[in-house]
Formats: sequence, C-alpha cells, structure tokens
Amino acid sequence: MKSISIDIETFSSVELVKTGVYRYASAPDFEILLFGYSVDKDPVQVVDIARGEEVPQEIIKALIDDAFIKYSFNCSFERICISVWLCRNYPQFFNRYSINGDQCGNYLDPTAWRCSMVWSAYLGLPLSLEGVGAVLGLDKQKLSEGRNLIRYFCIPCAPTKTNGGRTRNLPIHDMEKWERFKFYNKRDVETEMAVQEKLHKFPVPDFIWDEYHLDQEINDRGIGIDSEFVNKAIEIDKKVKETLVEKMQGLTGIENPNSVMQMKKYLADNGMEVDSLGKKEVAGLIKTAQEGLIDVLRLRQQISRSSVKKYQAMANAICHDNRAHGMFQFYGANRTGRFSGRLIQLQNLPQNHMSDLEHARALVKNGNLEALGMLYDDIPDTLSQLIRTAFVPQDGMKFIVSDFSAIEARVIAWLAGEQWRLDVFEEGGDIYCASASKMFKVPVVKHGINGHLRQKGKIAELALGYGGSVGALKAMGALDMGLEETELKPLVDSWRKSNPRIVQLWWDVDKSVKECVKERTSAESHGIRFSYESGFLFITLPSGRKLAYVKPRIGENRFGGEAVTYEGIGVTKKWDRLESYGPKFVENITQAIARDILVYAMGTLQNYRIVGHVHDELIIEADKDVSVEAICEQMGRTPPWAQGLKLRADGYECKFYKKD
Repeated sequence: MKSISIDIETFSSVELVKTGVYRYASAPDFEILLFGYSVDKDPVQVVDIARGEEVPQEIIKALIDDAFIKYSFNCSFERICISVWLCRNYPQFFNRYSINGDQCGNYLDPTAWRCSMVWSAYLGLPLSLEGVGAVLGLDKQKLSEGRNLIRYFCIPCAPTKTNGGRTRNLPIHDMEKWERFKFYNKRDVETEMAVQEKLHKFPVPDFIWDEYHLDQEINDRGIGIDSEFVNKAIEIDKKVKETLVEKMQGLTGIENPNSVMQMKKYLADNGMEVDSLGKKEVAGLIKTAQEGLIDVLRLRQQISRSSVKKYQAMANAICHDNRAHGMFQFYGANRTGRFSGRLIQLQNLPQNHMSDLEHARALVKNGNLEALGMLYDDIPDTLSQLIRTAFVPQDGMKFIVSDFSAIEARVIAWLAGEQWRLDVFEEGGDIYCASASKMFKVPVVKHGINGHLRQKGKIAELALGYGGSVGALKAMGALDMGLEETELKPLVDSWRKSNPRIVQLWWDVDKSVKECVKERTSAESHGIRFSYESGFLFITLPSGRKLAYVKPRIGENRFGGEAVTYEGIGVTKKWDRLESYGPKFVENITQAIARDILVYAMGTLQNYRIVGHVHDELIIEADKDVSVEAICEQMGRTPPWAQGLKLRADGYECKFYKKD
C-alpha cells in the first residue's frame, strides 16, 4: 500500500491557539501557503501554492484515496485544513464519510490517516516534533527558526510606517525569508519521515489506529453550544465584576482589587498576614477572619473566580455550525494513554449543585441581571455552576450522560483479586460504606447505622489505593473534612490491613518491573506482562495495549532506596529523568485499563452520536426515542479481555449538559 507524508504551512486571521483548527480553517481568508509531501519516501517536494503553483492532480486524488496512507505529525491539523481547502478549491474530489445531519461529513474520513504524534505518544515520547526529534537524536531535526517564519508569514501583522501599513506579510515582502520558509516546510516532512523510520520496529497496533479514528470522528462531530447564552453570561460577568471591583475599592481603598500584592498588603495592615490568596486559602481565611475582613475576603472570592473564563473559551472555539470541535486530544496523557482536553477543557468544568439550574439559566440567557442579583448572593458562583449548561444538543435531540460507577476501584480490585471488594460490586453495594465497615469492623450504612464512618471510608478509598499515606490523605482534604491529624496514620494502617491483596499487587508489580529492567528480560504478574526491548520498558495490559517507558534503569530514590527511573515529561513540562515504584506503576496500569474500558464502550456505542467524554463518562446526542437504560446497558458490558470484572454504568437524560 502506498503512503504519503505531508506537512503544510497556512495563513488565517483567526488565532489558532485560542480557537482550534476547525474554526481557524473555516475563516474566509484561510489558505494553504506551502504543501510539502513525499510519496513512498521519495525526495520531498514543496508546492508553493502562495505563488501560484498547483498541487499535482495525482496527489489531490491520493488525499481522498483510502489506498494511500497519509502520515503527518499532529495530522488532525493537516486533515482538517486540507478538508476545507479541498471543499473550496476542488469540491469535485471531496468525499464525505458520515450520514446526513452528522457534522462529521464536513471533513475527510480519518480512516486512512496516521498521526506520527500519536505514534510518539504511544511510545512515551514527547508530543512535539522538535522534542521527539531531539530525544531520538535524528540527523535531520526540526528547524528552530520556524517559529519566527510562521509568525512572519502565517498570522496577520501590525500595520506600521515601515511596512507601509500592511496587515499581512506576503512572499514578495521578503523573498529570502520565503525561501527559508520553503526549506523549513521541506525539513518538517523529512523530520516526520525520520521519526517513522526510527520507530518502525514498534508500530502502533491497528486497533489503536481504530481508536484514534473514532476520536477524530468525535472531534469532527463537535458538541453544540448555546452561543446566545454564552454571550449573555460573558456580558453579565463583566458588569458584575465591575460592580464588585468598585465595592472592593470603596471598602478597602485598594486601587486594583485584582492585585494579589495590594490585597496582601491591605490584609497585613489589618492584622492578617497571608502567604497565598488561592481559592482554598481564602476559603480557610474566611472561617477565622475578624468580622470586618470577612466581607472583603468574600468579595475577593467573587472577583478572582476564574472558572467563568470558560465562557470566553467557548466563544473563541464555537464554529459557524454553533458547535465546538476538536476538544479532545487522543493519547494526550502518554503515561496511561488517556485523552486530554483542548480549548474549553471539558475535563475540569466546575460542578453544579444548584437545584434550580433551568430557572437560573433562563435568567442569564435573558440578560436579567436584576433578578439574578435578587435571587443569588454570589452571581460569579452562579455563572460558574451554569457553565456545563452552555453545552446543548441539536434541536429535536437530547443528551444522554452515562458514566461508570467507581471504575478505578473496580479495576484495582479485579487486578488484585481482592474478593470482598469484588463481592461488594457484584451485589451493588456502596464501596465507601463497605470499606469503612471492613476497616472499623462495624456495619456502616449510608445515612444509617455508623453512617458517620462512611466519610472516612471515602477519603481512604480516594487517597490510599496507590500507596498513598498520611500526606495523600491531607492532599485529598482529610483535615478539611473533619478528620483529626492523629486519625490519619491509623486510617492508613486500617485500609492496608483490610486490602492485603491490593498491597501485595503494589509490591508484586514493583518486583516484576525491577526484575525486567535489571535483567533486560520479561516478567508477568496479575495478568500484566512486563518486557524490556531496545531501550523501552513495555507494560502489556489485558487489552493488548502497551504502556511504554523510555530508557528505564535502576536508580536511587530520594530516600536512598532502589527505584526504577525512566525519561519523560516531568512537572516542569521538560524532558527529564523521572522515578517510579510499584504503587505508582499500579496507578498507571489501573487508570490505563479504565481508559481501555471507556474506549471499548465508545466502540460499542459508536453508532450513536458521541459528542464528549470525561475519563469515565460519555455524553451522547441522542434521538428522543433512545432510552437511558439502553445506553447504560451497552456501556456497562465487560470487554472480552476483562472476564470477571463487574462493571456498572448509570445515566440520565437532559436538555443541556449538567451533573445529575
């Protein structure tokens, strides 16, 4: 089968980082400037479209021919841009790939596209062409001057006297730079092909490409946004913030209430020394503040609430079809293969706890600030809780939201063979109550006998499954939830004593990984296979998918003990040597299996219109006659590779997105 490697350079007046590629490419002035390509590893050709050259007909036909595999780094950019370009310039060659009424049809079928960035991520490598080229030590690296050339030719410029008042730089304005830009385009194709050559020993399995294509379909489909509601929310937030700032200035005399430095000084002058004005810290200060400072701190809470910026992110991303596209990055978390969010970041939306969401939403959509002020003390908080409701289905349809119940707790119990936990799930019990009962050796019933212990069971379950101790309990908010410092260590001990097979799983995995890295061999434990191959540690999951760790070796941890280290992106967002150990590997494995279960459910439900997903949750745009029960039944089916794992999916329907 033939292949073609592609890289394009483009222009659009729309800002790509803020809007995403779908809105970027739909701008009226969008155009492809340079089209670099190589067929079957032949020398790279660069078509100078901006100066009148035309892409050869055989290449245009190859773009729509599934017999040609198209390669690119972050190929969703190329695929979407080329889709729009074909529609505008060669409509006779454009093929749609979905049913009428489904927005997927606006773009080229992703089935024959392969993303080298996904390939890199699958092997635990960086998610940038420059980064992966450096790690692999390629002879032909991405050129660092590219950013300046892109800034010059690909985005509008500010009019000045020097440039004659123009708002865009064309090739004729600097032909020397243009020739360097063409060379840069050629080099990107060469670098991308060099990545393929370096990684050819470890191809991405076909079933992972199938998952990627499903991801691209979901991104192509997009999710509906109520633009009228969003615009009113932005307008109301601006007015409320202006009022709050004036009120704060009147109370404190602070010139800029948004200034952390000025706010800290004001509090210090009034007897309250603070190190931070973060959300959690301000909430804590309110509990202990003198009466005169409480109102100031509450105003600070409202002024600094950043979650309403999500509305602006929606306004930036919304396309002409009133949908946001491209919100999910396949393999965005390459340690586990989980998806990550883009643009609006569906993964970290504020939760809603209001009982009258629909009424509050209607007031915002009508711009009724007066009624909002009468009914709600904290309008920024109200707007924050309403963010989810900006996502809406098409007319005549509804959302069905379905999610897995306690998915990670189920997976780790299944892996470890912790039978009492499996029995709880089999019987439909409450794992927090069951855990507390096991730990404290008394019956615990939610809202019933010993019900106060459920909270301790919950915090233990959330914090301790992956080797966490007292620090993990604190980080999870144990002290804020009413637990005493002296209770924490006994809580850790009780949980571990109640879950001996999970504890054993940690150290069995730890032993297997170390054996594998030390001996450069293979090992197996709990149905998980560990292998060392050509500088990679691979962990093969029950689904057949592999987790990859780059250049593993045995090192020393911060406590002076033995640890496995590997190369990856650290907390500083730089390529670094990281350390890990049994419980952390178990966390990666558990979350990766949970991810595989979600993707299996997505495949089961792909004939429905999936418009969003968050770790253990699917959002489906469904016809009115589709039942929640049917969706949950299909979502809750156990994959064939996970025999014995009991799953359960719960769901609800709604006319706008929300947490039930």
